Amino acid sequence: MRTIIQKDFYRNFGYWTNSPFLKGFMSPGFRFIYCLRKAQQYPTKHPLGLIYRLLLRRYSIKYGYQISAKSEIGPGLNLGHWGHVVVNPKAKIGKNCNIAHGVTLGQTNRGKSKGFPTLKDDVWVGTNAVIVGGITIGNNVLIAPNSYVTQDVPDNSIVMGNPMQIIPNEKATEGYINNRID
Repeated sequence: MRTIIQKDFYRNFGYWTNSPFLKGFMSPGFRFIYCLRKAQQYPTKHPLGLIYRLLLRRYSIKYGYQISAKSEIGPGLNLGHWGHVVVNPKAKIGKNCNIAHGVTLGQTNRGKSKGFPTLKDDVWVGTNAVIVGGITIGNNVLIAPNSYVTQDVPDNSIVMGNPMQIIPNEKATEGYINNRID
């Protein structure tokens, strides 16, 4: 059985390995994901938990990722480019998700969509997209770059623009999400 870190490595590099940290060390996105997974693995007061949280903080500042160890993230996360990515600690991300640089998964404190976003499986989020509120993004959804998403998105859809437009498409993420894991 593969570990969650091995699954993340496979999504990022396309092959399996028993030493993902050594093989993926040169990739800033994978280095951050590795420390994120290790920080999630150990309790906060455990010595290794403290070390990995410090490393996570260092890489957060160095590479611009603001993803908390408290975030619920499924296996196969892919941070394609390093740059500013902000994920609210209460947001949920499913498996096989790609998040590009400049993306924000944020909170809304009022209105009908008060809360935090949930991304289901096989979601591709393009550069500078903003997803806010207590909304659910379905399975197999592509969110185009520079989109502003404030309402639920059904499965098998492409979302684009501001205001957002939803276009049904059974093959929304085909060719965008590579090296899928089960």
